Amino acid sequence: MVEEEAKARSASVELLDGLLPFAERWRLLVAAPLVVALVAFGLTFLLPKTFKSRTVFLPPQQQQQSAAVAAAAIAQLGALTGLAGAAGGVKNPADQYVTLLQSNNIVDSLIDEFKLMSVYDLQFRDKTRERLARSVDVSLGRKDGLITVEVEDRDPQRAAAMANRHVDELRRLISQLALTEAQQRRAFFESQLKQTRERLIEAEEALQASGFSQGALRVDARASAESYARLRAEVTAAEVRLQTLRRNLSESTPEVQQAASALSALRAQLQKLETTDIGGASNYVRKFREFKYQETLFDLFARQYELARVDESREGALIQVVDVAHPAERKSHPRRTLIAAIVWLGTLIALVAFFAARDAWVRALADPERGPKADRFAAAFRARY
Repeated sequence: MVEEEAKARSASVELLDGLLPFAERWRLLVAAPLVVALVAFGLTFLLPKTFKSRTVFLPPQQQQQSAAVAAAAIAQLGALTGLAGAAGGVKNPADQYVTLLQSNNIVDSLIDEFKLMSVYDLQFRDKTRERLARSVDVSLGRKDGLITVEVEDRDPQRAAAMANRHVDELRRLISQLALTEAQQRRAFFESQLKQTRERLIEAEEALQASGFSQGALRVDARASAESYARLRAEVTAAEVRLQTLRRNLSESTPEVQQAASALSALRAQLQKLETTDIGGASNYVRKFREFKYQETLFDLFARQYELARVDESREGALIQVVDVAHPAERKSHPRRTLIAAIVWLGTLIALVAFFAARDAWVRALADPERGPKADRFAAAFRARY
C-alpha cells in the first residue's frame, strides 16, 4: 500500500513537472496563436476573391427512345426480326455526357468564347485547359441522374455565364455528333436503296420475260417462292447482325457464337431449299423467288432510309435545365474564418511541441545519468552543422 501511494505521488509530481512549462508561459500560449491568427485573417483580404456558380440539368434521354423506336420498326419486318436485337442493344449512359463536357472540343470553345488565355494570363492552350479544369467541377448524381456543373471564377458574372455555356456547348456537340451519324446512315441506306431498286427492276423484267402470269403460277409454288424470299432475307439480316456484333465483341463471346450458329442454321435451310425442286417449280418460279427477295430488301432499306432522314432532320437531343446558373452574391474563397482557425490551431500546437521538447531537453541536461549523453549529442550536432 505504501509503495502504491508513493508511485501515485511520483506520477502526480511528474505530471505537474510536465505542465509547469506551459503554466509559466500561458500568456504566450494564449497571445501568440491569437496574434498570428489575426495576422493571417488580415492577410486573407489580400487574396483574390472567387465566386462559384452552379447549373443542374437532366441529360438527354432521346437517344435511348430513338433506339427503341428503331428496334420496334425493324421488328415489324417479319423477315428481318434478327436485326431487332442489334438495335435494342444501343446504350448511352449519362457518364458519356460527363465525358463530353470535359472534352477538348467544349473546353476549347469556352477558352475562345471567354478569352481565358488572357484572363488567366497564360501563353499556352494546354496550360489554360489545366487551369480551367481546376475551376470546373462536373458531377453526375447516381441516384437522380442529374448532371451538375460548378464553375469558380474571380468574376461572378463570368462564372455564371461559363456554367450556362457548358449546357449550350453540350447541345451543340450532341447535335453535331447525332447529325453526323444520321448523315452516314442516310447515305448508306440511300446507296443500298438505289442498288436494290436497280436489282428489283432487273428481277421484275426477267420475271416478265419468262412469260409469267398470275394464272400460270400455282398457289403452292407462289407460297414456296415467298417462303424462299423470306428465308433468304432472314439470312441477309443474320449476316448483318453478326457483322455488327463482331465489331464490338470477340469471337468467343456467347452472343457472337449464338449469332453464328443461327446464321449457319439459316444458311443450311436456304441451301436445302435451293437444291430442292419446290413443287416442280420451273424457271419463272426461280425468277419469282429473286423478285420477292429484292422486293423484301427494298422494303427494308426504304424504311431505314426514312428513319435516317427523320434523325437527320432533328435538331439534336433535348437537354432539360433544372437550375440555371446565376451570379453568386457571396464569395466562395477565401474562407477567412476557416483560415484563421487553422492558423491559430497550428500555431498553438507548434508552441506546445516546442516548449515540451525544450523542457525535456533541460531535464535531460540536469539528469546525472543522461546529462553527459545530451552534452555529447549537442557537441556532435554543433560539429556537424
